[in-house]
Amino acid sequence: MRVHSPTSRSGRRIYLSIWDLFWALLSPILALYLRDVDIQSNAEWSVLVYYWVLSAGFAILAFFAFRLQDGMTRYFSVHEALDIAEAVLFAELMTFAVLFTLTRLDGIPRSMPLVHGLLLAGGLLAARVFVRIVASEDKEPPDHQCRRERIILIGANRFASSFIQLLNAYAPQQQRVIAVLDEDAAMLGRAISGVQIFGAPHELEAIVSEFAIHGIGTDRIVIAGEVDFLSPPVLHEVERICKKRQIELTFLPRMIGVSERKSTNAPAVIFEPVESEQSFAMAPIFRLKRWIDIVGSLTLIVLLFPLLTLAGLLVLLDVGRPIFFWQERLGWKGRSFLIYKFRTLRAPFDSAGNPALGSRQPSAVGRFLRATRLDELPQLLNVLFGEMSLIGPRPLLPEDQPENTSIRLSVRPGISGWAQVNGAKLVTKEQKEQLDDWYVRNASLSLDFWIIMITIKLVLRGRVSSQEILADTEQSKCKARITALR
Repeated sequence: MRVHSPTSRSGRRIYLSIWDLFWALLSPILALYLRDVDIQSNAEWSVLVYYWVLSAGFAILAFFAFRLQDGMTRYFSVHEALDIAEAVLFAELMTFAVLFTLTRLDGIPRSMPLVHGLLLAGGLLAARVFVRIVASEDKEPPDHQCRRERIILIGANRFASSFIQLLNAYAPQQQRVIAVLDEDAAMLGRAISGVQIFGAPHELEAIVSEFAIHGIGTDRIVIAGEVDFLSPPVLHEVERICKKRQIELTFLPRMIGVSERKSTNAPAVIFEPVESEQSFAMAPIFRLKRWIDIVGSLTLIVLLFPLLTLAGLLVLLDVGRPIFFWQERLGWKGRSFLIYKFRTLRAPFDSAGNPALGSRQPSAVGRFLRATRLDELPQLLNVLFGEMSLIGPRPLLPEDQPENTSIRLSVRPGISGWAQVNGAKLVTKEQKEQLDDWYVRNASLSLDFWIIMITIKLVLRGRVSSQEILADTEQSKCKARITALR
């Protein structure tokens, strides 16, 4: 799972392989050529142009949605190949859903999704296999199970870059360094070894706070030098923040044994994922639910695409970029994943790390999106990717998990669930645990259908527009105060 940038520090640089862009534009033309599509009238010309624009556009959109721009490396694996298959499937489904709505596929052979999909996937896979063969190394380090620790690195130098590369070589699938800070203002926005430089060391507290808002805890601060690497006032401020938040502070030379000085470390809180004791997900009902989730999420994405577009535009006009809010949650078998929503609040800090001016309350647009649950629509992608289900226990932050997680984490979390239709944020933590456990033990298709009906009824009545939104806001304030006191 890759950790994104916090909202206030979201990257503005766009990366895309030149080959991927070229192949997305060329593959529709090659597919038409292979199918011997004859052009006899201006009407057919317009259909072909529609097809080329839509197929290329949705392919490029899928590249970003499935992060294919990160896959042109020597470490290309089966996991990235599955990402390509999902991206191509998504692009083809969206292309032909929209094209059928506009033109009823007049002039386009019915086999085009298969031909174009095979061409697109084949070109993407061939390029990545070629890169891996050319850049392959004789020996690759073993993939070890590493402690789940998140690090913020202070100092953008060669020492820091080598440290990041060392961690990536030891555990390629984990991103342990989530941010780099440096006192040189010219380095802001750049990256070393693939990790973005978000700001200066004196902005540490703001950056740690916003990562916490997104569900990412900071376990360790590593300074890429000795005590004299930072000025005394800055070092004192970093030590104060680490002591206040109980974050481990380490100097990199001491960490790897090139310095004999002893470091003073504050205890770090490391979360260990919990494995479920009971495998409810192996029951036939939950296996069937996965297929229902795939078909249902695809259908809803196509049917609600105009609402998704409208909600995205409203968010863009109301709070600006980025339009999505993400947060790390715990899901099936205690695995972490990123849940997505449309943003309804402005970023808590500006690009310099200063608290944003004005109220952090949702605007009229934000309240509307929350009341109608339109802000939850991006979670249909979480359902499609297998991280969530349409119906199930609501995914919680690690600190919000009940004492006994073995039952609720034995199944995929849901967009809606039994606890949501029986009070949601208005019920206590203990009551929510009881409701979720009852659902897992008594799950059935008829119960899921009943929950869906109640959810639709609550949304249409707008019951979430008053008390629940107020409870949500007060809960956010409370969490912010607790975070500030840590």
